[in-house]
Amino acid sequence: MDITNNFREFSLSPQVHAVLDTLGFVEPTEIQRRAIPMLLSAPRVDFHGQAQTGTGKTLAFGLPLLHRVAVDKKSVQALVVAPTRELALQICESVKPFAKAMGIVVEPIYGGVSMEEQVRRLRRGAHIVVGTPGRIIDHVNRGTLNLSGVNTLVLDEADIMLDMG
Repeated sequence: MDITNNFREFSLSPQVHAVLDTLGFVEPTEIQRRAIPMLLSAPRVDFHGQAQTGTGKTLAFGLPLLHRVAVDKKSVQALVVAPTRELALQICESVKPFAKAMGIVVEPIYGGVSMEEQVRRLRRGAHIVVGTPGRIIDHVNRGTLNLSGVNTLVLDEADIMLDMG
């Protein structure tokens, strides 16, 4: 697979390219160069990416993830599991400008905040949910998070989640 040195060479939506331009992103990092074309290449891809903190892993999986969402379906189509609320929020903040430009709703769910507010946001409709394992389980058990439409699962920092039990 060819490795690109410019985001313009990726088959990303015009909306994503516009946000990349606005944010000043021109040259992808190594993990982005390798991951984005692979994750865009087929309807089903099993991928394990590993890179140092701060190398752009979130956009490496996040930009292709946005292209897997059917905007007209108001159901959860992707689930991103993160070990901490801080990482869940960071993932949301990283992909939100791109998601907004594409009309995609991304909702974070994590402990330590009002369950009721999260339930309200989920009921309004989310295409992508980013959450911590405990809060995801709480919502599933309460029936406030339906995962039957999920076609993409991302385990971010899976090694840390395994270490945490």
